Parts: sequence; C-alpha cells; structure tokens
Amino acid sequence: MSKQIKIAYCIPSLYYPSGMERVLTLKANYFAEHFGYEIHIILTDGKNKKPYYELHPSITLHQLNINYDEMYGRTLPKRILGYWKKQRLFKKRLNECLCNIRPDITISLLRRDINFINKVKDGSIKIGEIHFNKSDYRAFNDNHLPMFLQRIVKEHWRRQLIRQLRQLKRFIVLSHEDAAQWTELNNVSVIYNPLPFYPGVSSDNSQKQVIAVGRYVPQKGFDRLIPAWKIVSEQHPDWTLRIYGDGMREKLQQQIDSLGISSNCVLEHSVPNIVDKYCESSIFVLSSRFEGFGMVIIEAMACGVPPVSFTCPCGPRDIITDSKDGLLVENGDIEGLAGKICYLIENEKVRKEMGKQARINVERFKIEHVAQEWRELFETLTKQPYSCLLYTSPSPRD
Repeated sequence: MSKQIKIAYCIPSLYYPSGMERVLTLKANYFAEHFGYEIHIILTDGKNKKPYYELHPSITLHQLNINYDEMYGRTLPKRILGYWKKQRLFKKRLNECLCNIRPDITISLLRRDINFINKVKDGSIKIGEIHFNKSDYRAFNDNHLPMFLQRIVKEHWRRQLIRQLRQLKRFIVLSHEDAAQWTELNNVSVIYNPLPFYPGVSSDNSQKQVIAVGRYVPQKGFDRLIPAWKIVSEQHPDWTLRIYGDGMREKLQQQIDSLGISSNCVLEHSVPNIVDKYCESSIFVLSSRFEGFGMVIIEAMACGVPPVSFTCPCGPRDIITDSKDGLLVENGDIEGLAGKICYLIENEKVRKEMGKQARINVERFKIEHVAQEWRELFETLTKQPYSCLLYTSPSPRD
C-alpha cells in the first residue's frame, strides 16, 4: 500500500474562474479522493471569497491574507514599495505555514512565492509547475517606462527566475514544445493538463456551426479569427461562428459590424454548459497568439469536434496530429485559417472522421492518466534520490 503523501500547493487565489485554478482544483480533488493524499492549498489573496470550483471536503485551505490585489491602480513607485513590503510579509507567513504543515512536497505555481520558496526550511521537496509558456511568462510591460528600462527589468526577472528554477527538484511544464525552450535547466519534465470532462455523448458534426471559446482579450486572437470568418462567410453564408467568452467585447463587436458579418458571427457570454455548446458544433477554432497549453482544444476534441488551430506557442503542436485529428495553421496566417475552416466545411466525411479520431486520441489527457503520472513522480521523489528521477509525458509522436 502506498504511503499517504502530504502535498502543499501555493497559488494566489481560487475564487477566479481561470484555467490554472480549474486545473489545480481538478488534480487536487482527484489526489485526495483516489490516492488518499493530504492536500493543503496556501493562498495570498481572496480572503472570505469562496473558491469558484468545488473542492474535496478533505482539502485544507490556508489564507495568508497578503492581499497583493490592493496594489492595482497605484503609481509605479508605490507599487514597488508596496510589493517589497508584501513580499517580506508573504515570506514570513509562508515559512510559518509550511513549517506548521510539514508537507512531503511543496508545489509552487510559479507566482510570487517562487522568489523565495527554495529558502523555506520546512523539510519538503520543492516542485515548480508553470501554466504559461516561457516566452510569455514574466513579460514586463509598463507604458510609463522607456523600452530600454522595460528590457532591463524583464531580463533581471528572467535571470532571477532561472536561478530559482535550478534549485527545484523538478520543474513541470505543459508541453514538449515549451520544454525545449528551457535550455538553461536540466530538471524539466512534461506532464500535460488533464481533461475536465469526457462526455458520454459527442457531436455528430452535422450542424452548420463553428465554435471558439476563451476570454475576450488580445491573447486569444479573436481579432484574427473575425477577419478569417469574413472570408469563410463569403463562401459559406449558411454557417455560423459562435465565440463564447467574457471581457473586452466592444472592439470585437465593432470589428464584426464593420465587416458586415454580424448575422453569422456572434459573441456569446460564457456559459456553464459549454459541453452542450461543443456538441452543437462541427468545427472548433483556436486563434490564440500564445497559450500555456490550450485546454479548450482538448475540451472540443473530447466532444468529438475537430480543431483548426494556429501553431501558436505552446500546446497545439503537442495536442493535434495534423490532418489526423485536426488541422494546424501557421501562426498568424489568417487566409490559411479561413482556408482550413472551409476545407472542413466542404468535406463532411473528413470532418466527421477527424472528429471521431479526435475523441479517441484525446483520451490520453483523461484525469486518471495524468494523475497517475503525478503519482509516480510524487512517490518516487519521496523514496529515491533526485538523480534517479525523470518523468515526462509521452511525446505526441510516441
């Protein structure tokens, strides 16, 4: 019988419905319920706010009440001073909390705690888990500073980050594409994000509807998808694109209106029954400029919907086998994106076969498979010397 392992996660908050919080909750619940692990989650923000995703009753939350959110909107000098004070308080309270919990393993989600997590002397093994890709992590943009100063700050942050990551027992990234970028490190492993669902029903790929899902922010590239849809709609006016999300929708709606495609390009609000919306669609599109992984791709595939995706960093190349279970398009090629969407619209047999294959191939992301990789890593880390370890999700080509 396996030893009960005690794990502590460090994350800013759990009240906001974003991908990192969702994935952490999914894994923590599975570890607690199926492996019997003792799970602790340490928070810095969101006091008195209920976690957005339901947690297993055995999981313990620890609120350190640092409240970094208070600094938003302050001038740069005040932010710097406030950040320095809060970091000192965070370091003190995190050290006390971990020394009280005494976990076997502490996992940093690579937020503010990564700056000092390796110095905490609680006896636990330290792991890092990143939900961004390297090129877009710790990007520094402040319009009040000249570009050369922004570059200096960004480079300083990167050097500091690498120093901390080298001290971790293991650094987990979400794709092989991203792993290849961390050339400064020799402790990198790949473990994919798990599927949040695998429904019993799937799309029959017969509806004249295309779906995209994500926040209305520049990262998601809907401003690139909309002109691509203009091209598609000219050839297939009977098809509709529905984009589900929330955020900065005004500019996107203006773009839709200016292109004259408001009748078949619709901005929808986020919905709790997104599985139903996938299953009502025949094609999924990812137009992102960058991703940490691309959860919405595997969600669509689990519903039997073939994806058409830009080859943005990072995730799509790991997830999609081009022309087998989806289609890949060079990042930023709007005409190419439109062409691949039209190809699936015009070839129903190919579309349906890709949808079936997508649903089969995406099974490797089921929570039971991903959780087992984490279990092997945890149990080996707590039993064997670090030099013996190397756990990596199989390459999509394996």
